Amino acid sequence: MPVFEYSALNAKGKKDAGIIDAEGAAAAKRKLRDSGIYPISLKELSGAPSKKKARIKRFTLAGRLSRVKPSDISVMTRQLSTLLWAGLPLVSALDTLIPQTKSAAFKKILAQVKDAIVEGGGFAQALSRYPGVFSSLYINMIRSAETAGTLEIVLERLADLTERQDALSSRIKGALYYPIFMVGAGSLALFALMGYVVPKITSIFEDMNQALPAPTVILIGASDFIKGFWWLALALLAAAAYGAHLFIKTPKGRHVFDQMKLSFPVAGALTKKLAASRFSRTLGSLLDNGVPMLKALDIVKNIAGNTLFADALENVAQEVGKGRGLAESMSEQHIFPVLSVQMIQVGEQSGDLENMLEKVADIYEKDVESAITGMTSMLEPLMILFMALIIGFIVISIALPIIEMNQFAM
Repeated sequence: MPVFEYSALNAKGKKDAGIIDAEGAAAAKRKLRDSGIYPISLKELSGAPSKKKARIKRFTLAGRLSRVKPSDISVMTRQLSTLLWAGLPLVSALDTLIPQTKSAAFKKILAQVKDAIVEGGGFAQALSRYPGVFSSLYINMIRSAETAGTLEIVLERLADLTERQDALSSRIKGALYYPIFMVGAGSLALFALMGYVVPKITSIFEDMNQALPAPTVILIGASDFIKGFWWLALALLAAAAYGAHLFIKTPKGRHVFDQMKLSFPVAGALTKKLAASRFSRTLGSLLDNGVPMLKALDIVKNIAGNTLFADALENVAQEVGKGRGLAESMSEQHIFPVLSVQMIQVGEQSGDLENMLEKVADIYEKDVESAITGMTSMLEPLMILFMALIIGFIVISIALPIIEMNQFAM
């Protein structure tokens, strides 16, 4: 059903705005007038794009700006939980949220979800029409909540879960912004130095009738290459990055990339801890909301963020399906951190697995944050040292011929 965005006057003459679904523009105006609202302007929101257009849109600025952000879903979940706790029916709560939603794309999705519920469908069923927006974790927890009649409680837990994950992701990105900026700024400075400053200084050596020192020859050669073929270096770099991106999109490439991440000395341990945290937090939330173990493991497998972890979780699910314990099955995969397996085993034995999974997630989230903070604090002096070595090499390469010229003159 088409969705329209309207601007109108209510019965008291005050301006009102929102969206409404109807068979057409005339039906939308009639529907508004019947509810005591008099439309001033009415605009149909664009329909769902074709697959080809969606692929093109993803690479445009408009496409990126129109995507539904995880923060939008988190805010909506929190607000919806609050409204349900206040006693509003689900449809009325969605009606209240839709005008407050800033994202036009998300506003349209929520209107269509509400429309599907009004037509007799379930909330989870309506959300499942948008797998690109709502994760399988989100949909299955809502489905379990509808069955148990605890929708407001589960929505509150989902809001806590998504907010915690968003906060962790933001802290990790924030810690990495400064080193990335330093690397970019340092690289640009070196290119400018080698491409424009060094050639002007080294031009005084062209008239010398003596052999130049090896460092000076290397410096002049590197400077000439950067000045003459900088475009080729950038093109090769862009082609390599694009080729790597396409390769990672393939199943084999993704597997190789994930294997490389786990094999790095420091990054590999961080990747394992981050995956263990995500796995524990999600599995604990699913089990706590009544999702069966095998179904929960199948959902967690799809959000592991690493194909090797996903394969290991699939093997774990098969073993659990045969009647074995979760910790026992995980210990045979040799990819999960030992501490997480031990704590899960304690949780199984004590009958408090859900809370133990939450504690595992808390421990590894703190470990990851402290490790990344420590790494970034080490990166700054290392980058300064690297820049100092490069600049020192340039200074020595320029100074050596000058010193030789002075000795020859004497």
